[in-house]
Amino acid sequence: MTARTSERYAQGIAPPFGYYEPIRIEAGEREDGWRLSKLLERRLGVSRKLLSRLKLTEQGLMINGVRAYSGDPVRSGDIAEIRMEQERSEDILPQDLPLEIVFEDKWVLLASKPAGMVVHPTHGHYTNTLANAAVHHWQQAGENVRFRPVHRLDEDTSGLVLLAKNPYVHQQLSEQHGDGRIRKQYAAYTYGAPEIPAARIDAPIDRNPDSPHHRIVTPSGYASATRYETLAVYGGRASKVRLRLETGRTHQIRVHMDWIGCPLIGDLMYGPAAAGGGIGSWEEAAGRQALHAEMLSFEHPMTREEMTFTAPLPPDLKRLELLLRQDSGQRHDEGEGRTR
Repeated sequence: MTARTSERYAQGIAPPFGYYEPIRIEAGEREDGWRLSKLLERRLGVSRKLLSRLKLTEQGLMINGVRAYSGDPVRSGDIAEIRMEQERSEDILPQDLPLEIVFEDKWVLLASKPAGMVVHPTHGHYTNTLANAAVHHWQQAGENVRFRPVHRLDEDTSGLVLLAKNPYVHQQLSEQHGDGRIRKQYAAYTYGAPEIPAARIDAPIDRNPDSPHHRIVTPSGYASATRYETLAVYGGRASKVRLRLETGRTHQIRVHMDWIGCPLIGDLMYGPAAAGGGIGSWEEAAGRQALHAEMLSFEHPMTREEMTFTAPLPPDLKRLELLLRQDSGQRHDEGEGRTR
């Protein structure tokens, strides 16, 4: 491989038909003689699972534009590539549904999901999901992308959901999510007020043996931690809180807030309505559990840029907040942005 040819690959060439844009790195002097697999693992963080998948693809692994194998040595100045075949979610029906895109590039898509929409088709929810909307969006844009959510939100929780647009990006973001590097912040409205205005809830969660869809705090459960901060108290009867997740258990915020005696307003599984308390004006105003994923921060897998995005409160929760202030006799100073 001549220096000129190597330079051409370093600058990048058009990806082959049927593949996503290749991811390229140049081997340095200290990496001279390394196995290709070692270079990809150390420099790109390619997992063994993804590496095994790439080995089965005709042009999955390349050195200087020539097909290579994971055990092949690289030399200083060589250009190593991974090439992933384009995919489509053939089992997901494209639907022209409202899709609020907060950010998108060729690697990721960040959407703000409305309450009442399921993230991924499941039994009983094959259509009208975020997946159906995203697949339609990509189809209209001429992109072959498989639906890969990095995390999920409950059907009746609104807010930010991060999607990866190829297997490598999904692997990288999933690792960030697993070790807490993806930071998520929520806004919630609860019954009552926490005794401690700001604290960390450290309480293990597991399935309720008597109800598999229901979660409970139990000593034998999985480690779960939530941080909260009380933003406003409405006459002692309700509160607005900000929450940050340290772990990502199913229903974690809903379970933890119920456990400290402040269940979410409108939560039909864990709130007062679940115990036969009925539906009141607050529940009617919210129309669902009063929980919104308002902020998400992550390191972009390709640019390594730290990215932070926010999603404003949706109209239903704004209506609820207004009602809570009215019921408590408080007023809101728009100039200073605080509740009195």
